[in-house]
Amino acid sequence: MIGYLVQDHSLIRAFAASALADLDAPSAAPAPRESRNLRSSRLSGSSGSSPRHSHSPFHMAPSLSDLFSDGEIVASRGPLDRPVSGIVMDSRRVVPGNVFFALPGLRTDGSIHVAEALSRGAVAVVTNVAPAAAPAKVTFIQVEDPRAALARAARRIHRSPDRELKVVGVTGTNGKTTVTHLVKHFLEDGPRVGLLGTINYDLGARTVPSFKTTPEAPDIFGMLAQMRDAGCREAVMEVSSHGIDQRRVLGMEFAAAVFTNLTQDHLDYHGTMEAYFQVKARLFTGEVGRTPPVSVINYDDAHGRRLLGMIPAGAARVISYGESAGAQVRAEDVELGFKETTFTLVWPEGRARVRSPLLGRYNVANVLAAVATAYGLGRNPHAFLARLAVFGGVPGRMERIEEGQPFNVLVDYAHTDDALRNALGMLRAITPGRVICVFGCGGNRDRAKRPLMTRAVEDCADLALATADNPRGETVTAIFDDMRAGVTRPEKFTWIEDRRRALSLALDLCRPGDCLLVAGKGHETYQEFADTITPFDDRQVVRELINLKRLRPNPAA
Repeated sequence: MIGYLVQDHSLIRAFAASALADLDAPSAAPAPRESRNLRSSRLSGSSGSSPRHSHSPFHMAPSLSDLFSDGEIVASRGPLDRPVSGIVMDSRRVVPGNVFFALPGLRTDGSIHVAEALSRGAVAVVTNVAPAAAPAKVTFIQVEDPRAALARAARRIHRSPDRELKVVGVTGTNGKTTVTHLVKHFLEDGPRVGLLGTINYDLGARTVPSFKTTPEAPDIFGMLAQMRDAGCREAVMEVSSHGIDQRRVLGMEFAAAVFTNLTQDHLDYHGTMEAYFQVKARLFTGEVGRTPPVSVINYDDAHGRRLLGMIPAGAARVISYGESAGAQVRAEDVELGFKETTFTLVWPEGRARVRSPLLGRYNVANVLAAVATAYGLGRNPHAFLARLAVFGGVPGRMERIEEGQPFNVLVDYAHTDDALRNALGMLRAITPGRVICVFGCGGNRDRAKRPLMTRAVEDCADLALATADNPRGETVTAIFDDMRAGVTRPEKFTWIEDRRRALSLALDLCRPGDCLLVAGKGHETYQEFADTITPFDDRQVVRELINLKRLRPNPAA
């Protein structure tokens, strides 16, 4: 379990069948007034109230009523003063004592999984529709918006960890992962800084692989609680549009919010660019929770400039960044090199010449975003800029593969037309030979961006090999059909369904001085098909192929 309590935690064991039977005995039931009196002490961690149950693990347990404030419950059936071990929205993750939130979803409805949740030991169910009949030993709670109720309950059960951490939320189509890693790197001059993002979750005492860019509310607040208890005082997280729209960060008190940019993506979910933008804007305008005291916004992006005018006057310290003259934190005299990027950093109180190991103009924007964030949180740029030279980069983000080959190979997560144009354009400017690109489009995602991605590659690369990305439930042939709509120069493209084969042929094409960009999957270590996930790491496969090809001459040399 990625959340706060592990499966063998004493509180969960206490809710085993024997404990549940004991709880239902009349002598174990506390008075309703006692439940209300215990709320503040239980959730704050203080003592002073009499035990609710003879078993010591129950002293740790919040009451079901502690998870809701006045007016949030529309109707209920069953006791609200019972102790609970945690909250969950996936019936497969229910352990004894849990509250199961039956959420309406895009593909399925949580209400059809109530029976499974109860069979696994759930003691309460939260739903937006009251059941016609309910088991006597289970509490049913009806609320207007189960997702909103889930986020609020998750925050309460973990004692509002965001109040004890300065949480930075980074949103935007591109750059979130690099910016969050840079912000963490700049802030980490004292206690360890937590991180929630696309690649991993750094919880202070341990780091675990990521399974979702912005996790669900129970996991977010559970992991923030782990950071708090591990001694972290700051945390940085990627905030996706899905995470905002699905209430996963509802009520969170962000210390700073960062907007990187907005380009076409996720229109299969949002429908229009305007709807997509409005969802992102909620993070800055107080619709998610309080208005963040610091807002950091890309002044070079048209949507960023629009967002600047939407933040309530006086509600936040707004810091703009970019290369435009009007940006408060900006880059001047930018020099793009093959191994490093240099520019003059200007901020309201000073300036400094900066050497960055990150390549490309879009990484200038990423560095500026991180600098503006650390500066907005009170750090002195002269102090933290020295750390930029030792920044190790981000896995799968323009990650160089070096196996002694006479050409350059980079693996990047670029999976939108804008990201591909930026990546390929940057490589074009610094590559003496040809730029070759291996890329694909994900299945069961925004189909409208597929021809746009193909056109971007056609415009910016000399040669391209289109292949499978994560096809999911679609055939690669159907995905290729959508991609071909963006092709006007078919001689540039080779279409190969097998990704390993495409990488092999691309390496055969490379000559000394060329650059191969392997785009789309970045740090991912798998390929996702309709009914299976298979191991596949672009970085590992490329290394293997380069070393295998040393055994024979390069036919393209």
